[in-house]
Amino acid sequence: MTQQHPTIGSLLRALRARNDWTLKEMSKRCGIPLSTLSKVEHDRLSLTYDKLLQISERLNLRMSELFAEEGSSPEPAVTARRSIGRIEDAVRVTTPNYDYFYLCPELRRKRMIPVVTRVRAKSIEEFGELVRHPGEEYIHVLEGRAEVHTEFYDPIVLGTGESVYIDSNMGHAYIAAEGCEEVVLLGVCSSSDEHLMESLLSIHGDSAKPR
Repeated sequence: MTQQHPTIGSLLRALRARNDWTLKEMSKRCGIPLSTLSKVEHDRLSLTYDKLLQISERLNLRMSELFAEEGSSPEPAVTARRSIGRIEDAVRVTTPNYDYFYLCPELRRKRMIPVVTRVRAKSIEEFGELVRHPGEEYIHVLEGRAEVHTEFYDPIVLGTGESVYIDSNMGHAYIAAEGCEEVVLLGVCSSSDEHLMESLLSIHGDSAKPR
């Protein structure tokens, strides 16, 4: 089936709908008679380049924006960032309950923070108050067994190779499960907040010792 290309009329109609304008409001804003706009939107009349230029100037739009279909978006820019995650290069934060190794620290404004964590806390009382921060996180058990506590669910125990995905604004804590001295986790925290790293570091409090 041949794909239908948008007409000037359908594009102007979509532009008006995106801005929630009546035909009368559109006419007043762009200086084109209402009857003319109506005929254009119903594909009974076309517009000259001069009239299209007038509309774009009156509405303070580039021509490309004027002809943008609803729901269309520009192609995403190609980026080529790369960082090798090595423990020796990580930002290390030590607390009574955890050793955190924040990987790939040289990449700024990340929306995804990879972190390897060594968990020593063996009870939720030892851990203290559940933590919360923006975004989501994925936790994968590399070594040992982790007991996962969350605000709205019963605790669960994850063994080596098992994982959990949670909303991070829900209170949560990870402790070493019964009979396990220490557990090693690989976590990935993600958020649209460009200051996610600062948010994560702030939850460690004054007891944290960055290295």
